Amino acid sequence: MAKAATKPAKSEGGAPVPRLKERFESEILPAMREKFGRQNRLALPRIEKIVVSMGVGSAMSDKKHIEEAASAMTDLTGQKALICKARKSIANFRLREGVAIGCKVTLRGARMYEFLDRLIAIALPRVRDFRGLKLDAFDGHGNYSLGLTEQLVFPELNPDKYLRPQGMNIAICIAGDSDDESRELLRLFGLPFRNPDEVAA
Repeated sequence: MAKAATKPAKSEGGAPVPRLKERFESEILPAMREKFGRQNRLALPRIEKIVVSMGVGSAMSDKKHIEEAASAMTDLTGQKALICKARKSIANFRLREGVAIGCKVTLRGARMYEFLDRLIAIALPRVRDFRGLKLDAFDGHGNYSLGLTEQLVFPELNPDKYLRPQGMNIAICIAGDSDDESRELLRLFGLPFRNPDEVAA
């Protein structure tokens, strides 16, 4: 028993367990059980997946832009990006059905926790004039969305390789239907929300 306790935590693939996952199990779950008065972990909010997406409107005129965006997303998430194509033609936007207009990645498990860790600890503090995340960006079902205007806040991306400014949307999908409970979960993870007093002012 003592030998097993001294071994570092490993995931199913043999890699170390992400820091935020360990924190969720050891600190966040007990704190939520106490706050919400529920012992069943399945009755508590938990992050199911994170969807990172990029809309690349300029790809309609230059196909290289979509390839560059997909490459950047693969570099910063560690997972191959899926190219998204237009479902229908829209004449006003000169958009034809089947044209590539964006890319996305759906992260689960260890990669999800690692991406969230880098977002909180590295990327958000590098955003210019950052004053905290909006408190009201929940969708009514407990899911939270945020946008970044510049992909280079992630240090994994080489600024000499990715010269064109490109933003992204990040959707954090949470099990449960309560915005308030999801907000508390993300706060315990360390997401820097704005001070409610500042918002009111």
